[in-house]
Amino acid sequence: MIEIKNVSKSFEKNEVLKELSLTIKKGSIFGLVGINGAGKSTLLRMISGVYSCDNGEILIDGEEVYENPKVKGKIFFLPDDPYYSYNLTGYDLKNIYQSYYDLDEAVLSYHLNQFNLDISRPIHNYSKGMKRQLFVSLAISCRPEYMLLDEAFDGLAPLARLHFKRALIELSTNYGTTVIISSHALRELEDICDSYGLIDHKKILSTGEIDSILSSMFKFQLAFNKEVNELNFKDFDIRSYKVEGRL
Repeated sequence: MIEIKNVSKSFEKNEVLKELSLTIKKGSIFGLVGINGAGKSTLLRMISGVYSCDNGEILIDGEEVYENPKVKGKIFFLPDDPYYSYNLTGYDLKNIYQSYYDLDEAVLSYHLNQFNLDISRPIHNYSKGMKRQLFVSLAISCRPEYMLLDEAFDGLAPLARLHFKRALIELSTNYGTTVIISSHALRELEDICDSYGLIDHKKILSTGEIDSILSSMFKFQLAFNKEVNELNFKDFDIRSYKVEGRL
C-alpha cells in the first residue's frame, strides 16, 4: 500500500504540491489525472524516492521511501522522457535493468516480438513510439511490486496501447503489482484503472472509482457576445477553465 500524508514540494519559490494526501491500495491500477504542469510527474518522482518531501511523508508498505534502498528495490519508475546514454542499445538497457530486477527474458521477448523491435540497435535511432514500446516492455518484464508510469501511452499507436493495457491488467491480477499511471486524459485510463485521483491546484481534488467521475464530470464549450472571465463562473464547481479564442 502507498500512503501519502500531507506532502508538500517546492522548487526554489515555485510551490508544486501543497499538503497533498492520498492512499493507493496494493494490487490496484490507479490513474493519476491532471493537466500538464499539475504536479503529476513531481508526485511520481516523490513516490519513487527520486525527490524528497519538503513536508509530510510517503510510505510504501509502512516504510519511508526516500533514501531507502530496500523499498526502492520494489519500484519501477518510468518517466515521461527516460534518460539513456547516446550509444546505448536496447540490449544494453536490458542488461542494466537485469542487474537491478528479476527480469523475465521470455516475457520481454514476447513483447518485443509483438512490435518487431530490434534491441541490437542504438536507442537514439528509435522513433518515439518504439522507445515507449521498449521501455514499457522492460517495465512489465521486470514484474516489480510497484510500477509508476508517467504518461505511459504517449506516442503509442492504438493497437500498442491495447496490448500494453492488457499486459498491465494481467500483471496486476496475476502478480499483485500496484500500478500508477499518470495522464492528462481521463478517457485514456477509463478502461484499465480501478480508481483515480484528480490532481490540480497542488492537491488531490477528488478520488474514487473511474465510473463515478465519468458520470459526474462534463465538458462544455460556450460562446458569449461579451467579454467574460473565470470569475463569472465562480459559483460553479469548475475543475478547468480555458479560453480558446475570440471572434
